[in-house]
Amino acid sequence: MKRSPATPKRRFRPRGETAGPLLFGALVALACAGNPDRQTLAGLRSVEPDLAEVTVSDGIDRAMAGYRAFLEEAPTSALTPEAMRRLADLQLEKEYGVGGELAPRSLAAGSPGGAPEAGDAVDAALIPPAPSAPVRTPQATARTAAPAPAESLRDFEARAAGPNPLAYAPGAAGIAIPGDASGAPTGPLEALALYDRILATYPDYPHADQVLYQKARAFDELGRVDEAIEVSALLVEKYPRSQHLDEIQFRRGEYYFTRKKFIEAEKAYAAILPFGARSDFYELALYKLGWTFYKQMLMPEALDSYVRLLDHKVESGWDFEQQQDEADAQRIADSYRVMSLCFSDLGGAEAVRSYFATAGAREYEHRVYRHLAEFYFEKLRYQDAADTYEAFVGLYPVHASSPHFGMRVIEIYRAGDFPKLVLEAKKSFASRYALDAEYWRHFDPEASPEVIAYLKQNLEDLANHYHALYQNAETPEERIAAFGEGTQWYRRFLASFPDAPETPAIHHRLADLLLENESFPEAAREYEHIAYVYPAHERSAAAGYAAIFAHREAEKRADASAREALRREAVASTIRFVDRFPEHDQAAKVLGVAVQDLFELREFPQAVELGRRLTASYRTAEVGIRRSAWLVVAHSSFELGDFAPAESAYAEVLALIPDDDASRSEIVNNLAASIYKQGERANEAGDYRGAADHFLRIARVAPRSEIRPIAEYDAGAALLRLEDWNAALEVLESFRSNHPDHDLHQEATQQVAFVYRKTGNASRAAEEYERVAREAETPELRAESLLVAGQLYEDAGLVERALESYRAYVSEFTDPIETAVVTRFKMSQLHEQIGNAEGRRAELRQIVALD
Repeated sequence: MKRSPATPKRRFRPRGETAGPLLFGALVALACAGNPDRQTLAGLRSVEPDLAEVTVSDGIDRAMAGYRAFLEEAPTSALTPEAMRRLADLQLEKEYGVGGELAPRSLAAGSPGGAPEAGDAVDAALIPPAPSAPVRTPQATARTAAPAPAESLRDFEARAAGPNPLAYAPGAAGIAIPGDASGAPTGPLEALALYDRILATYPDYPHADQVLYQKARAFDELGRVDEAIEVSALLVEKYPRSQHLDEIQFRRGEYYFTRKKFIEAEKAYAAILPFGARSDFYELALYKLGWTFYKQMLMPEALDSYVRLLDHKVESGWDFEQQQDEADAQRIADSYRVMSLCFSDLGGAEAVRSYFATAGAREYEHRVYRHLAEFYFEKLRYQDAADTYEAFVGLYPVHASSPHFGMRVIEIYRAGDFPKLVLEAKKSFASRYALDAEYWRHFDPEASPEVIAYLKQNLEDLANHYHALYQNAETPEERIAAFGEGTQWYRRFLASFPDAPETPAIHHRLADLLLENESFPEAAREYEHIAYVYPAHERSAAAGYAAIFAHREAEKRADASAREALRREAVASTIRFVDRFPEHDQAAKVLGVAVQDLFELREFPQAVELGRRLTASYRTAEVGIRRSAWLVVAHSSFELGDFAPAESAYAEVLALIPDDDASRSEIVNNLAASIYKQGERANEAGDYRGAADHFLRIARVAPRSEIRPIAEYDAGAALLRLEDWNAALEVLESFRSNHPDHDLHQEATQQVAFVYRKTGNASRAAEEYERVAREAETPELRAESLLVAGQLYEDAGLVERALESYRAYVSEFTDPIETAVVTRFKMSQLHEQIGNAEGRRAELRQIVALD
């Protein structure tokens, strides 16, 4: 694992420091000449750092003395070049510490030396700063806001494209060494001399690349950077297989890059790529190679380099969600940022689409789009930012990030103060991510609470917006369009969130919109759902009442053919309302209307049931409501043949009607009718006594009713059937007395005459028949009545009165002749009986004349 910039440098503990004489330490070192790389940067790769504070200067001095002694004693030994190199290396170590780490330090550290030179300024507003860490996917975070700006493009390049501080930082020439009066370090110069001597004296030295490497380092440490680069160029040329090649090439790339020699830098960085992941400089080389291409305006090549870097991170198992290394995270963020610059120059979102269409899709592709979009956003290029997000969503509608991008589009338009675009973006988002949309067939809504919450608010906002637009529309066309949109978004909310706490209230708004649009049947259905389907809530009762109102309005406006069905729906809704909300202040009123409707629909049993429920449950309701209910109960009972309940109901109605009310007489008649019907039913059942009682009761209960005369007559008739002659006579006599002008008066007289005749009172019977004859409206009845009267008088021994009746008959009726002859013969006999011979002869002559 690479160390951070703050990690202390490793320090050697020379073997000779505590293990015996210095010469022994030097000899041990030479004995290791078969593996000369153990003291190079590469040799430290597997050495765990020892961070303890130790003093090694004395040990280094003794080791150096040992090497010098060896060289004096064996100046031409086979080990001489190795001893010379070791001595030179120790001199560098003593002056600057251990030769640096193989791995480069973090790019995040930056370097003042890497800042662009004067005249190299770039528009600082071209790109937003990169985030401190790569963007999380939507599953991990709901973040959609743009990262806050932190640095200009100039500062960004100074930091992100500056040289990487490697194991040792470039030093300034002429650093003073304590005790050195000349002010120039003698150790490094001596080391350089030794390196030159090795190279000149031993041209076939097998570790010459290590010598060149250290020589370049010595120049670099002395601040003689140009000379260091010349040495490194020689190393690259002569030793293309050196293990230090990747590090040297990287140093060369950094050298050329900071001097704007981008072609040379490109070659140096590119030379590292064949090493692949084996080199610790591989990622840095890709990163800086991308910068190099960018500086040359070679945008496609720069993109290839950064994509290759990101691919490498994916292959190496880099977790874009949980970065363990801050430096790596910064490098990735900076890479996205430079890619945004490139894609912007190449055409924006379309360039991204085209690039990955050719290069192939990548799992981090959404991050590329996001960084480009946020680059545009920071530039206040709102449309480009939104288009970039939309481009990705269009390509990958069911990608995990797509809902978040849709959310961000809305926020971008809102930030740019584009209300129409905000509205369209909201509609697009709501359509794509409503819970019945395709997206949720691939993702679990419970795993995306932030998207669901945004969707919910979005749907509500859209519905409310179009509802308000409908209410403020100035033309019918605007109203129609707003109504369609409003109902659509309300219904989408209801479909997506049927069980949300706010759903009943939002559903109520939909019903209100339908009502405002006079879509009454639909409004009624929605109100009923609100009132009775959802668990009880604060608007349940109001919705139930509104449903009744909507049903009534629908009925008013319907064609005649449809009104009955709509009225039945209104009644059903009313019953449902009263069942659920019996204490509502309008319950009695609406129930009263429903009772009336049921009667008009001829649903008499239900009308009676609800009417009695109203009168029993709402005793304090308005008098008019209760009176109407009792009237329906009475009428319906009458229609059902329940005449006794009808009678009592009519009585309740009369109790609620003032004496001077114009409608009172009609109710009295209805009351009498219900009693009369009870009498009729008794008559039909043969209960003539009961029938008579009912008929006669009308005179007591409803003396002013129109049906009273008929009832009294029928009472007499019922008593006649019982042969209760006295009672019948009393009733019939009362009828004639009380109703002298009634149509049945004549029939009553006949009945009275019949009773007298039945009871043997021939004279009274005869008188009644004479009355019948006088009042008869037909000749037949008069003729018959006169004959009967004459016979009754004759039976009673009242000859003169009998003759009077017969005389009246024969004076008017000669047809049929036989009856006339018989009657005159009787008259002749009656004359003879009273000794009136002349009268007898006169009658006989009339008989002869008739013959």
